[in-house]
Amino acid sequence: MSKSSAQYSQYPQHHAHGHGRAFHRRPAAVAAALPLPAADDAYTIVHHGKQVRLGPVVFWIVVGTVVLLGLWSAATATYFAFRDDVLTRLIARQAEMQYAYEDRIAELRAKVDRTTSRQLLDQEQFDQKLDQIMKRQTALESRATALGAMPDVTGSIPRSAPQRSDSTQGTPKPSPISDTVIFVAPPDREARLESRAPTVAAPPTSQFAKSQGFDNVLVRLTTSLDQVERRQMAALSAVEEGMDSRMRRMRGVVSDLGLNLASLEAAVPRSAMGGPFVPVKLTANAGAFEKQLSRINTTRAEMDRLNRTLALVPYRKPVIGEVEFTSGFGVRSDPFLGRPAMHTGLDFRAATGDPARVTANGKVVSAGWSGGYGRMVEVDHGNGLSTRYGHLSEINVKVGEIVKLGQVIGLVGSTGRSTGPHLHYETRIDGEAVDPQKFLRAGVRLSAG
Repeated sequence: MSKSSAQYSQYPQHHAHGHGRAFHRRPAAVAAALPLPAADDAYTIVHHGKQVRLGPVVFWIVVGTVVLLGLWSAATATYFAFRDDVLTRLIARQAEMQYAYEDRIAELRAKVDRTTSRQLLDQEQFDQKLDQIMKRQTALESRATALGAMPDVTGSIPRSAPQRSDSTQGTPKPSPISDTVIFVAPPDREARLESRAPTVAAPPTSQFAKSQGFDNVLVRLTTSLDQVERRQMAALSAVEEGMDSRMRRMRGVVSDLGLNLASLEAAVPRSAMGGPFVPVKLTANAGAFEKQLSRINTTRAEMDRLNRTLALVPYRKPVIGEVEFTSGFGVRSDPFLGRPAMHTGLDFRAATGDPARVTANGKVVSAGWSGGYGRMVEVDHGNGLSTRYGHLSEINVKVGEIVKLGQVIGLVGSTGRSTGPHLHYETRIDGEAVDPQKFLRAGVRLSAG
């Protein structure tokens, strides 16, 4: 031990033993009372009789190093002791996180699959409904075309637009006779407009439909088509009702005149036509529109036959303008003798040179001077019906000529037994004169409908 150590040996000493080493440190109180030694004499390490003097800095470095090594050894021992447990927990935690992540991924994938399946199903349903709407629109457009192509067979006949009929086809043609009764009406404008289906806008794409909503798009399209269909059915019902009403009036004319319809039909000249007989039949899936349209077509065919038949019935008037009789049918005072006499026709007031028109299709059987009739034309309409036109100033037809409804057969005059310009008009059944007003009134009833 050094001198300094021996000098202060009576004071308590602090020894540190480890592997034969020891160090001494002066107590702080004693050190404060004695003269301070040099800094490098503060610590002495004794090992097997050998002394090592350390300064305070080096001493604490050595002590710190020893402590750190001890802590490191303890930590290493603890780590190796608990390593397996820590690793097990870490692996379990990692596996738990992985499983949770995989479960979340699987849930999201299932959600995506459900969403995709629902979208595909919605798309398929939308496409199916849209396809049905397109087919329905096509059907409505076909119906509109059928309605637009139908002849104008409804409505009343305006007196300002007279027409005449072809003798062979029964097709009405324009005629200047203002009050001649005809069958074919002018277009019923409102019904025609209603019957034409408006073009429905092109259906939107599926993407647009999705953005706007399937239900709203389909409801709007369906509502539009429903309105079109209702208008078409209303127009078709109006046409059918009008045709049925006219058919009843046409049959009523024949009945009121006491004529035989079968005989009249047999007298109608046949046109050049033919072909195999193909019965009319509807398809098994025909709807209400198709059935109603078929009934209308059947009624139209029957009405065309009646038109041709009634074209032989003289129920029109033979002159233009308002009807004004100067003498009626029946007993009257003879204008020359002043005695009662039978007047076998009607005298229509007219001016010299006014056209006299035939009141039905027929064939000229007499055209020339005929006693008191003066210049007279007689037309045979078939089935025992005939008409006479007397006191003409000029004759424009010849015997044997086929004349058509409304055709001018001569000009009004005052020839024969006449007191002034007028047209003497007669209707005869089987050669017997009958009152022409009976025919004219039947024509007025027919045209009034």
